[in-house]
Amino acid sequence: MDKRILKDLLYEQVARIGKAASSPKRLELLDLLAQGEKTVEMLASELSADIKLTSAHLRVLKEARLVTSRRDGKYIIYQLTGSDVAGLWVNLRQVAEEHLLELKMALGQMMADPEKLSAVSRETLLEQAQRGEVFVIDVRPQTEYETAHLPFARSMPVAEIELRLAELPSDVEIVAYCRGPFCLLSDEAVALLAAKGYRVRKILDGVSEWQAAGFPVEQPES
Repeated sequence: MDKRILKDLLYEQVARIGKAASSPKRLELLDLLAQGEKTVEMLASELSADIKLTSAHLRVLKEARLVTSRRDGKYIIYQLTGSDVAGLWVNLRQVAEEHLLELKMALGQMMADPEKLSAVSRETLLEQAQRGEVFVIDVRPQTEYETAHLPFARSMPVAEIELRLAELPSDVEIVAYCRGPFCLLSDEAVALLAAKGYRVRKILDGVSEWQAAGFPVEQPES
């Protein structure tokens, strides 16, 4: 085979990944599936899109081998083809954050109250949680927590917090996290708990960011 044709073929294959990731909705699907497997119906609800459009986006991701699916009764369940796909999403987002002023400004609007952000490093947070100096809560849905979560984190979906206040300590700071920097669930949790008088902050990391940085997560035994 001609060397030029071969090189074109190689780059074309890699470009399949870029083409599949070129849609905002498909990027959001990768972010959602990094939290654990989900049905088409669940994904459509999260995207605020109809099932037909969501399925079309999932087909593109599947053709690029970024997701896979299985049938469970009448449901089709999707998942990422590997943890490296979650890492791809994190790396792509971090490059965008570094170089796109528009994204920096948008994130700045989301983080308008820096007092709500935990300023400690991942290492320090892990040590503080281990010593019981902070109380880490995972405010994602329970199924996502069960797929993987930060060490020492307690599952407390944001919709359940008001009913479970008795489980929260009043003498240490609470640290909330959700799906990563683009997720607003932890903001809801911080606002709710602060209004109840708790000392509470959030971190921008989700499980994918934690893993991409080389830190351990807790997962169910296979």
